[in-house]
Amino acid sequence: MADLKENAEKKYKSRMRKFKKVVKSDEEKDKFFSQLGASFEVFLPTKNPEEMSDSILFYCDPDGKVVQGEYSYNEGEDFESVDIKEKDLKVLIEAFKDFKLEFLEEE
Repeated sequence: MADLKENAEKKYKSRMRKFKKVVKSDEEKDKFFSQLGASFEVFLPTKNPEEMSDSILFYCDPDGKVVQGEYSYNEGEDFESVDIKEKDLKVLIEAFKDFKLEFLEEE
């Protein structure tokens, strides 16, 4: 059986080949991004992050619209997650409406 690290390296190389195609071709880019969903996690501030941490995970559709959320709570190694209800998700979307995620090109 192949080693997990070896599998990860192979998949990483395969994904990077795909991204290189995406960068070079508008057709490949359109095809790729039409299938893409994304998520991002916001880690909330805590006084003792080594002991307790919590975060919100936002799930987006291919257009970048937030469609679902999940709250996670950690105490050391113990972890629990809660699906965010639609009415609460609306509050979070309003709270984060000015948040921007930008990918900057290296100079």
